[in-house]
Amino acid sequence: MPEDKRVGSTSVRNSSPQLSQAEAAKPARSDTDAMHRRDMKLGYLIHDVSRLRRTAFDQVVKPLGVTRAQWWVIAHLARHDGMVQTQLAEVLDVGKASLGALLDRLEMTGFIERRPELSDRRAKRVFLTKPSLRLLEQLVASETAFNAKILEGLSDTDRRELMRLLSIIRETLSSMEQGASAEGN
Repeated sequence: MPEDKRVGSTSVRNSSPQLSQAEAAKPARSDTDAMHRRDMKLGYLIHDVSRLRRTAFDQVVKPLGVTRAQWWVIAHLARHDGMVQTQLAEVLDVGKASLGALLDRLEMTGFIERRPELSDRRAKRVFLTKPSLRLLEQLVASETAFNAKILEGLSDTDRRELMRLLSIIRETLSSMEQGASAEGN
């Protein structure tokens, strides 16, 4: 309801209604729209940085004769050597057939070795070989130089803060994924 205000000896009607505390605390519609646009840009930026980083790193490791998919498998096995092939497909989020073909190529080049799982003859465990360990040393050296180059504009404090913030986003996404998995069961 409009409010009367006394200005001098005359009464002036205020045409703007009083805002409640809740309404005053809400951002204006244009502020909400601006935040939405900002957050969408942030999502695109995260995606673009990830895509550009992968593409640039592909060029860095190209002289080593390894593809992105191959170095991704080797890098993952370096942390979890001897995984069962089906688990590896699940962790890398690739189809079993696609991973099988990729592992065939890695096995032909001598970078991995598949061994039967003792408890299940149908399953195979995937292990790195000595040549892949040498390749991994080259990949790590290439990645170290690559990271130094792409992060050179960030201070140590900036890097820690970026890691902290991206970790929060990753944890939120992981929780969402786990929640979706739980709902699907």
